[in-house]
Amino acid sequence: MSDLSDEILLCILRHIPVCDLLLNVANVCQKLNTLCHDKTLLTHVSLSEDYWADDALVRRILKQLANHVQSLSLNGCYWLSGSTMEHIARCRGVTHLDVTGCRITSIRLSRLLSSLAFLKSLAFDVAPGFNSAQLSSEAVDALSRLSELRQMLLTPSYGVVPCCAQLRKLMLQFDIPDVTKEGVGVCCQLMVGQSSVPHYKQLEEFTARLAPGEVNQTLLLLYLAVFSVNVPKHLRVFLVSIPGPNPAPWPAAPSVAQSLGERGDLVALQLPRSWLDSASLKQALEGNSPKHLSFSRCPALWPQVFQSLLNSGVRDATQLVSLNLSGINHVPYSECRIVEDQLAAGTMSQLADSCSNIKYLNLMHTHYHHENSPGLEGETHLCASLAKFRHLLSLTLPACALSDGLNTNNTQMQNTHLSPLFQGLKKVPRVGLQNYKPASESSVSGDSTSGLALLLAGCLFLETFELIGPGFASTLPRLEPCTRASVEPRGMCAWARGIGDAHLAVLEALPQLRRLTLAGLPGVLRGTGLVQLAKQCRDLRVLSLANLGSLKTMNYTAALLDTLKQCTQLQELRLEQPYLNANASFFEALSCCSRLQRVCLISRCGTFDPSATETFMERCCHVVMCHMFMGGTLVMCRTLQKALLDRFSAERPALSVVIYPLQHEDLPSVIRDIPLTLLDRITLFQSHVAQPPHLSPL
Repeated sequence: MSDLSDEILLCILRHIPVCDLLLNVANVCQKLNTLCHDKTLLTHVSLSEDYWADDALVRRILKQLANHVQSLSLNGCYWLSGSTMEHIARCRGVTHLDVTGCRITSIRLSRLLSSLAFLKSLAFDVAPGFNSAQLSSEAVDALSRLSELRQMLLTPSYGVVPCCAQLRKLMLQFDIPDVTKEGVGVCCQLMVGQSSVPHYKQLEEFTARLAPGEVNQTLLLLYLAVFSVNVPKHLRVFLVSIPGPNPAPWPAAPSVAQSLGERGDLVALQLPRSWLDSASLKQALEGNSPKHLSFSRCPALWPQVFQSLLNSGVRDATQLVSLNLSGINHVPYSECRIVEDQLAAGTMSQLADSCSNIKYLNLMHTHYHHENSPGLEGETHLCASLAKFRHLLSLTLPACALSDGLNTNNTQMQNTHLSPLFQGLKKVPRVGLQNYKPASESSVSGDSTSGLALLLAGCLFLETFELIGPGFASTLPRLEPCTRASVEPRGMCAWARGIGDAHLAVLEALPQLRRLTLAGLPGVLRGTGLVQLAKQCRDLRVLSLANLGSLKTMNYTAALLDTLKQCTQLQELRLEQPYLNANASFFEALSCCSRLQRVCLISRCGTFDPSATETFMERCCHVVMCHMFMGGTLVMCRTLQKALLDRFSAERPALSVVIYPLQHEDLPSVIRDIPLTLLDRITLFQSHVAQPPHLSPL
């Protein structure tokens, strides 16, 4: 290895975590010691996922980085003590600092800012008890020079925004509960009367992402109050994500949209559906070349969206990279759903021709029913149109979009020969497990995968794929209760019921697949498709499975165990099934995932084996998050949780173990105590796939 050139060695060393780089590799020889301290390796440093770095180790690293680092991220390092955070002050040359999720008080932040004279970008949490009046004059001067700020708001406050007069980028995340743990209501009364409010004179990018709750929406409107008076001249990114069906209205939205469209430099746009109408959207997009657009749950804007993208309503549609159309055609379900309420394959084909460089596409909570059989001069399948998006990296689809409609049509044809009397007396087939016949499975459902095969043949670079049934609602969603207000009852879409093992097996044609989500698919029988998929997609890193097959019994257990044994590169697993049996066999199979870091099991009527759980944690030494929300008694859950923490916390500083009965009344407060960085990972079933990686989730 020492015979390699310095350039090649630097390329290799760039893939090694900085802790290993400075404390291990640098001690091998003099040549590697010199290269490990090269400025190209130590200028931009991230400790965000270095879960085995304890306080002492991080302090040593910060001491060695003091004269080199310019960009430092400790995002999500929730396990580090507050005193360790103060050692960041050694790195006086830092220009970009991210301490989101860390223990930063207003006094500690003041000390840091006073030492970092060159700071241009800051990200941190505004936790309860934060008081901007405790910031020193030196800290306020440092804030006045910031050009980029990201705040996670855990309490009603402006944070440090009023001190930042030169901001160009402002990213906000609101996660304030309406009720405290003690049951006391939270309000924004403390905001009234503050003379120091944001002005945003130089602002170019504004991003706000809200968790559910009236407090978050009220606080957002206070942040946006200045926009009602004056829209910043250089604003080109405006992303506001409010969960739930009825966000509070904002009268200034049309004027903001008009201002965004006048300058012709709009980059990204997302507004809640109650904030925007077709005329305002047309003004915002006309003459612009946006890169990121989101119209989630905006059915009234559906015609204008396609008219702007297809009929020269934008200057250059090829610049579009990310498009979120989740629920854009969603209306209250009825058996008489009209064709106009569904996605049109022809329209999506035109969209693929116009917006040829889209990499992120989200079509969740939409519908597509392909009623004409291929090869019989029927309409083009939606999947064939989506296959024209040759650059797709991530895609979210409703389950019915994969169906060719063959099984449904055959069933309808058979029923037409029955008399009305027999139709009324005919036993309704079970939605879940049917009589399993391996020989007939391929013949019945194998032909119905032709549409999916067309899609995969065109989208060879897909890394993230999500397939979610129309009636799926997680037992433990991140944005509860907003998801339940926007989904349909399980099984109401007949086209989605036919998506099963054969379709999952076809996904083996995605060699670069890294993240896979399958949720709410009652047509899965034995899970044989999962095994076939796992054998071919060897680099799968994230796997999320929920409510596959029948909900009254778990029929794909054997296939799941075989699947886990194949996923040698898996790092995250989220498994939700009402009757999951996490016994010794399950954890033995899960132990084959030697690189596993995070596991979350959710099962309302599930059971688990405490000794097998402990053996699994011993074998998989990289696991730092073990969350289990299942059946069992509170005493049993707490005993296992304490045993795991006592045994493994010393060697895994970031270890997070939460084992709790799913139906216990104190569960909401328990979830609230989980660090947000982990909570966002384990409750992923609100799709964030249609987002650019450098922007906040849409």
